[in-house]
Amino acid sequence: MSGDVTDHADVKKMVDEIMAGLGRIDVLFNNAGILVEGTVEEVSEEDWDRIMAVNVKGVFLMSKEVIPVMLKQGGGSIVNNASCSGLVGDRAAIAYNTSKGAVVLMTKCLALDYAGKNIRVNCVCPGEIETPMFLQEVASRGTTVEAYRKEISDYHPIGRLGRPSEVANTVAFLASDDASFITGAAVSVDGGYTCQ
Repeated sequence: MSGDVTDHADVKKMVDEIMAGLGRIDVLFNNAGILVEGTVEEVSEEDWDRIMAVNVKGVFLMSKEVIPVMLKQGGGSIVNNASCSGLVGDRAAIAYNTSKGAVVLMTKCLALDYAGKNIRVNCVCPGEIETPMFLQEVASRGTTVEAYRKEISDYHPIGRLGRPSEVANTVAFLASDDASFITGAAVSVDGGYTCQ
């Protein structure tokens, strides 16, 4: 199943299809996201609107449709994919950082609103992870994968990029009953980037 997280009708259709097939939703992982780089002078209004629609409105709409399901079934867990860029400032990343900062605060607001209703809401804040988005950044810079990997690795005190499995394991933990006393957390999975 696929859909557009920026379109409320599409989001509702996805949730309806999941409910028709499974009958419940125990975990929602809001993971849709895009990257637009640039300063306030460089980012177009269209790119600003697009990144806010995918990265922020998408989390809002998915949560808006799934939370009523979780309330009816007695609870659930939501994990949002934010970013270490939602916790600190970066150069030439005004749209992306703003969107991910909004996800961090939306996570905290949702956590407070539903803590007494057995719905936990947390977010992961990854550093640079070797994903297709990383390869997209390499291509946009006109450099080699190895050269860019070395440059980015130097930003992380641990000295390397993260692996997708390291983020996935954190998401799985936050979604599980092992994290039953954790809500409203923004968990950095960033090799120490935000410690600096």
